Amino acid sequence: MRLDLFDNSGFSRGISSRKEALWWVIRSLFFAPWFPVPSAIKVSLLRMFGADIGRGVVIRSRVNITFPWKLKIGDHVWIGDEVLILSLAPVTIASHVCISQRAFLCTGSHDFRKENFDLVTKPITIGIGCWVAANVFIGPGVNLANGTLCAAGAVVMRSSQPGQILSGNPALPRASGTRA
Repeated sequence: MRLDLFDNSGFSRGISSRKEALWWVIRSLFFAPWFPVPSAIKVSLLRMFGADIGRGVVIRSRVNITFPWKLKIGDHVWIGDEVLILSLAPVTIASHVCISQRAFLCTGSHDFRKENFDLVTKPITIGIGCWVAANVFIGPGVNLANGTLCAAGAVVMRSSQPGQILSGNPALPRASGTRA
């Protein structure tokens, strides 16, 4: 890899640099603090920056969302403390989803096989009724089917089938009927 050859010019941030800079200020003031800021305020601010957010969404302290204009959240979703949503590509979270503390939804990576270390982005979709437990990593291009449970600490790099329980690194489906 040759980082002096890295060229990110083909990546679209999806918004003007001024509006993005304003988002960084808003994020620092309302999302980064350790003290609780009401979810209704955070939801309103996300909507102002282009996020599509449903009803009854709870966003806890220190949630880090890079590009809210690439974020869609359904109804009655809980996003826990210190969750990181790296939304270089679209992130869609369906209704009745729980994203627990310190989960990381990562839509971007790099092609390390290429000398210029190309940026690679792929969307993430989380289906209805999923639970992404604490410290779970969800990689680029993952689609969690409805009812999927990602056990604490799982590293999820592949899409799931409905109702699967994924655990481990790399995350693998558990046998039916086992607990997380």
